Amino acid sequence: MTATVTRFAPSPTGGLHLGHAHAALFAASRGDRFLLRIEDIDLTRCRPEFTAAILDDLAWLGLRWEQPVRVQSEHFAEYRAALDTLSTRGLLYPCFCTRAEIAAAAGAPQGPEGPLYPGTCRRLAPAERADRIAAGEQHALRLDTAAALAQLAAPLSFHERGEGRLACDPARFGDVVLARKDIPASYHLCVTHDDALQGVTLVTRGRDLKPATDIHRLLQSLLGWPEPEYAHHGLILGPDGRRLAKRDRAPTLAALRAAGHAPAEIRAMAGFP
Repeated sequence: MTATVTRFAPSPTGGLHLGHAHAALFAASRGDRFLLRIEDIDLTRCRPEFTAAILDDLAWLGLRWEQPVRVQSEHFAEYRAALDTLSTRGLLYPCFCTRAEIAAAAGAPQGPEGPLYPGTCRRLAPAERADRIAAGEQHALRLDTAAALAQLAAPLSFHERGEGRLACDPARFGDVVLARKDIPASYHLCVTHDDALQGVTLVTRGRDLKPATDIHRLLQSLLGWPEPEYAHHGLILGPDGRRLAKRDRAPTLAALRAAGHAPAEIRAMAGFP
């Protein structure tokens, strides 16, 4: 019987909170092999001290993971190679638009991640693209989603544990960014690449990320990466009924530890008594 491989992949932009504890414990409880990955591609917000604190918090909770820990910022060349593969197939184009310009586009419909990109730069002539890049103009790289879908042999779907086979609709995301202006690769590309590389067979994550599976399945199909199973778990909510988040200053595990809570208490508070 094939071993189930799961992973927990936090971004070191702050301390872990109970929502992270739930996600880590959920993943570890469903895998025969449990991996830890540090998703630190945002070099402006991620800090080594947060990475060290993550490792300390997880070990304190009693979690054990396989070594080595994959650190995404050490592998930008690998993500660049994946982007180059898509580019040679005519599936990427440079986008020079700002967020304000996209949001201000007349009648821009909403997608799962905000206003859908209106395709402004997709229509630029190759010569204009080349000239603007040569002039040093900052740009992102977007996936031409319609062109990508046209290269598929069959409709996409994924298997969600407890629900069965679910259909995918990547088009509702529009032309997603696969490399940002300030970061050489995007979450969508890096997470899909690393799950394939590390042999993850069951992707566990919060249900708020379930829609992103549509894009991840598209990338897996385009790049010949294996399809894992998925299990999207519920979220730990705060007193206001909203998902715990770093930006809302949710109490960190470090603060709970300092207040005298034992690992068993934190596990119970995270839904794993």
